[in-house]
Amino acid sequence: MKLETIRKIIGGILLVSLTSLIFFQPFQAYLSIPKNITVFKGQEYSIQKAVPVSASLVSTNNTLSLKQEEHIVSLKANEKGKNEMLLNIAGIPIKKVDVNVLKDFKVIPGGQSIGVKLNTVGVLVVGHHLVNTIDGKKSPGEIAGIKVGDIITEINGSKIEKMSDVAPFVQAAGQSGKELNVSISRENGKFTTKLTPLKDKGEEIYKLGLYIRDSAAGIGTMTFIDPKSKKYGALGHVISDMDTKKPIVVEDGQIVRSTVTSIEKGSNGDPGEKLARFSPDKEIVGNIQKNSPFGIFGRLNKNLKNEVMDKPLPIALANQVKEGPAKILTVVNNDKVEAFNIEIVSTIPQKFPATKGMVIKVTDPVLLKKTGGIVQGMSGSPIIQDGKLVGAVTHVFVNDPTSGYGVHIEWMLDEAGIDIYDKPKERAS
Repeated sequence: MKLETIRKIIGGILLVSLTSLIFFQPFQAYLSIPKNITVFKGQEYSIQKAVPVSASLVSTNNTLSLKQEEHIVSLKANEKGKNEMLLNIAGIPIKKVDVNVLKDFKVIPGGQSIGVKLNTVGVLVVGHHLVNTIDGKKSPGEIAGIKVGDIITEINGSKIEKMSDVAPFVQAAGQSGKELNVSISRENGKFTTKLTPLKDKGEEIYKLGLYIRDSAAGIGTMTFIDPKSKKYGALGHVISDMDTKKPIVVEDGQIVRSTVTSIEKGSNGDPGEKLARFSPDKEIVGNIQKNSPFGIFGRLNKNLKNEVMDKPLPIALANQVKEGPAKILTVVNNDKVEAFNIEIVSTIPQKFPATKGMVIKVTDPVLLKKTGGIVQGMSGSPIIQDGKLVGAVTHVFVNDPTSGYGVHIEWMLDEAGIDIYDKPKERAS
């Protein structure tokens, strides 16, 4: 029998024997390490098990070392250039782990209160109303099959961009007695319908029987800024229309500075709200290119500083975030960004983009006294843990305003079109 085979047999017997001994417990954490891990160059990789294990990449020699008490296992690129780690006990390899080392990446955390204005693609139908005609009350829009949440994109082949584009077509069609060819965008596709404006006998004008809107405005919180591309992410959740409750399909939009004027404190059943106004000069500091489940995204044309953490910070991937203390950056008075203590109660090491990756709880007595916890307008407040940007506040628990959800920063960066990976990530269905 070959010496190598004998060595493996002895090692296997030793391994089984050691599992029943107390001093083998530290190695259990090694065994729990995933077969594939991803780390940023120069950052730490940790696993929250019974026995802590940490790993850090030494950039000078491209070596990853896992340290636990006195046990050290090192990783070096193999001959093919692929990073692998062999976990050994008594010289016997027990597990091979592939390690994907990402390039060093940092972003500037936000925390600033921002005013948001979205311009829709076409005009959004937010309701129906009855036109008081000589033949009774009717809604032409409803008769034509147009529903709340539909977007009118064209009338008679002409593009519709704002509400003022609609009125001339309505009056012309009413006076000529002709139907309008209306192009509609709906969640499940696009279609065209015929719509006949009706004359209101009281006002002597023609109407569609539809309530429409072409823009929306509100406030939120900046999450991150990429110092190189000036791309940003904010809010951490989609902006929906207040009437239809459906996500707003964005044509374009702008963000401006805003000032928090007061706080409506949250309580059980009422999450509270930041009351703010757009800065008097209404200076546009950036555009809005996307409104997605992970927030709003675009590019800045002005520098924004929070005066607390204005230097770029490393980020943490979803699987690197851990339970424990953290901080959020947000504004509760005027335009002053402050850091407040929170607790990451739970975190899911997500492999695919998802909006609810963390449960957080506000622990800072100053913030609790001021707001009662998480309030509307705080969405997008960056979450900082161990000197890394790990995510953003997204939603509050209605029955417990001290707690809420957070989204992992990894998915917001991906949504902003910032590639931090060596290869594209798959998206969850």
